Amino acid sequence: MNHKMTIEKKVIYTTSNTYSVLNNLTEKTKNVWIVFHGLGYLSKYFINYFSKINPEENYIIAPQAPSKYYQGRNFKHVGASWLTKENTIDETKNVLAYVDEIFKSELDNPPYNLIILGYSQGVSIATRWVSSRKINCNHLILHSGGIPTELKPEDFTFLNKQTQVTYLYGDKDEYINEARKTEETIKGTNLFGKNLDIQVFDGIHEVNTDFIIKLSEK
Repeated sequence: MNHKMTIEKKVIYTTSNTYSVLNNLTEKTKNVWIVFHGLGYLSKYFINYFSKINPEENYIIAPQAPSKYYQGRNFKHVGASWLTKENTIDETKNVLAYVDEIFKSELDNPPYNLIILGYSQGVSIATRWVSSRKINCNHLILHSGGIPTELKPEDFTFLNKQTQVTYLYGDKDEYINEARKTEETIKGTNLFGKNLDIQVFDGIHEVNTDFIIKLSEK
């Protein structure tokens, strides 16, 4: 009997991807935000959560997850995903290389307050990028999402003592068990040391715009 063998191969090629920005980068800019959306979002819509903060002082950059798909059976609405369990290591390398290019193109050692926010699935990208590239941001916000299990306390020892890390989620989040598990992991492993502040707000699994507005006004 002739057994046919399937082999999975790989090629390397150049690709492109969009990202969205809000407001203008000027001498009056105080805060630069890099914000990673959750599963099912497109960056051009996700960035609207930041539209209520002072446009003169805040410049927002929203990278776009590369894997797009139709949501629902009417093939009308498009969402996107950062990663899946399929080929995760290579896909992570691709995503982080893409974020590197945005950073280089837009900022490259900015003299601003750098705020990095990951929401839901975006938390995994924000933490992997910050830790692997040793990005010394002023504030890292982990909003309603899980932290990759491979990350260890030593991955974040490069952070300044002044860097704030906020783990933020709603007390009515439908993924509350996951959020609490993440909170316990952060505390148990002492992942961010004394930099960490855990905040639980009154709300569901959605972006907390009140927190964003307050932070932008500090």
